[in-house]
Amino acid sequence: MDGIPDVIAPGLRVLFCGINPGLMSAETGHHFARPGNRFWPAVHLSGFTPRQLHPSEQQELLTYRLGITNVVDRPSAKAAELSKAEFLAGGESLVKKVLDVQPEWLAVLGVTAYRDAFGDRTAAVGKQDRTIGATRVWVLPNPSGLNAHYTLPKLTEQFAELAQVS
Repeated sequence: MDGIPDVIAPGLRVLFCGINPGLMSAETGHHFARPGNRFWPAVHLSGFTPRQLHPSEQQELLTYRLGITNVVDRPSAKAAELSKAEFLAGGESLVKKVLDVQPEWLAVLGVTAYRDAFGDRTAAVGKQDRTIGATRVWVLPNPSGLNAHYTLPKLTEQFAELAQVS
């Protein structure tokens, strides 16, 4: 099973970066395809999109100057199945991708994934000091239904902070 294509183009306001595709996403070819994932509701409720998109409508994000990629391309049932080496290699690949399309913001969805990909052990959710070229970096909570620390309202609040500054 391979990864899934990025939803990406130059001139993006925000490039959202998931950890890696889940098995359902890999099967369907759509980012955040598992019904329990809160990415699509959070993107809408935070004001990034005027309505909640279905994963099959992911290309429509480009009309709102939004995109999606992943730190690691390899699909897995859980992010815990990924190695530190995969995260570091994914971080290097992500930097190249960001430098190529130059979004205003890179939003990494998962603080642990960000820490592992960029070797930043002290990173927390929110705006980071790091930039990649002119791209500013923001860390959002992982929207997976497995992330019980963040309810949809709390997740939406975090997404809304980025929506307000982007």
